[in-house]
Amino acid sequence: MTEIFSEIDDELRRERLQKIWERYSAVIIGAAVLLVVAVAAWQGYAWWSAKQADEAGTAFEQAAQLATEGKHAEAEAAFTALAANAPSGYRTLARLRAAAEAAARDPKAGVPLYDAIAADGSVDAASRDLARVRAAGLLVDQASYADMLSRLEAATNDSNTYHHAARELLALSAWRSNDPTAARKWLEMIAADETTPPSMRQRAEALQALLPPAARS
Repeated sequence: MTEIFSEIDDELRRERLQKIWERYSAVIIGAAVLLVVAVAAWQGYAWWSAKQADEAGTAFEQAAQLATEGKHAEAEAAFTALAANAPSGYRTLARLRAAAEAAARDPKAGVPLYDAIAADGSVDAASRDLARVRAAGLLVDQASYADMLSRLEAATNDSNTYHHAARELLALSAWRSNDPTAARKWLEMIAADETTPPSMRQRAEALQALLPPAARS
């Protein structure tokens, strides 16, 4: 008797499974197909991304070699092309290198390229600050202190990656603009910062010695 009931239960289960399959087979098959397609698409994208990164790396090395050989115009063009077409990991770095190569042949040509990077909200904060400092470095001999201050003051905070360079540039700009009070402000900030690099500290001390007596700390 037990075997009969067991056979009946098995038959009922088979009937239920058959009904479920008849009702949902299209959905099950569709889901399986989508899974296979998704896996294939992901593998294809991973392969494509790796290929793009490899090609960008090779192009970057070739552009860097042009720069090493002193072919700044060619290197700038190569880095500019790379910045337009490379994966995001290379894009900002290529833009920075293109600006550097432009500045190597003509400092005035590098400034707008650095300024464009600094103003681009899609670029990471550290790279934007670096571009801001490098542009200011190209302008320090000709820009007014007010212009330099507007460019760099926000970058002088301790939390900024390039605050040491920003402070030094502002101190130098203030000194060149005959503003000893402003120069002393930045030089004292450099001196008080325990993380100031030794070489920069020495330069700051030398500049401090050039200030008129009334402006010395």
